[in-house]
Amino acid sequence: MTTTQPATGTKFDGFSDEERAAMKEHAKDLKKASRGTSEADIERDVLDKIAEMGAADRVVAERVHAIIKAAAPGLASKLWYGMPAYTKDGKIVCFFQPAAKFKARYPTLGFNDVANLDDGAVWATAFAINELTPAGEAKIAELVKRAIG
Repeated sequence: MTTTQPATGTKFDGFSDEERAAMKEHAKDLKKASRGTSEADIERDVLDKIAEMGAADRVVAERVHAIIKAAAPGLASKLWYGMPAYTKDGKIVCFFQPAAKFKARYPTLGFNDVANLDDGAVWATAFAINELTPAGEAKIAELVKRAIG
């Protein structure tokens, strides 16, 4: 397999501006967590981050947050790479990625490998949220419940 090199005189560091921004946010999240923060403070940080989102992402994020908290009250909220995330035993189970974060067409609800969504040889770990209908909300609640098994 061959690799291509950037043209002479150009710099390529492998990360987009959005990816670098997310890594900086993650570093801030880790620094804040290392200082010891209460669950109430962390929840407020997550809600503040949601409130900072653009209107379209914010509306979806607020609903997804409420659905996750109702479906799995045992999950703890936290910020992860500047995104709302939900943990079990300190491990990220799922997270909400706003569309604007990486200039995507739609926001997504992603699940990490600790989520119990395994289904045969191939299964989805991220779900686009184009619109939140009652059926979509029920699907999110079911996925979260299944994820924490």
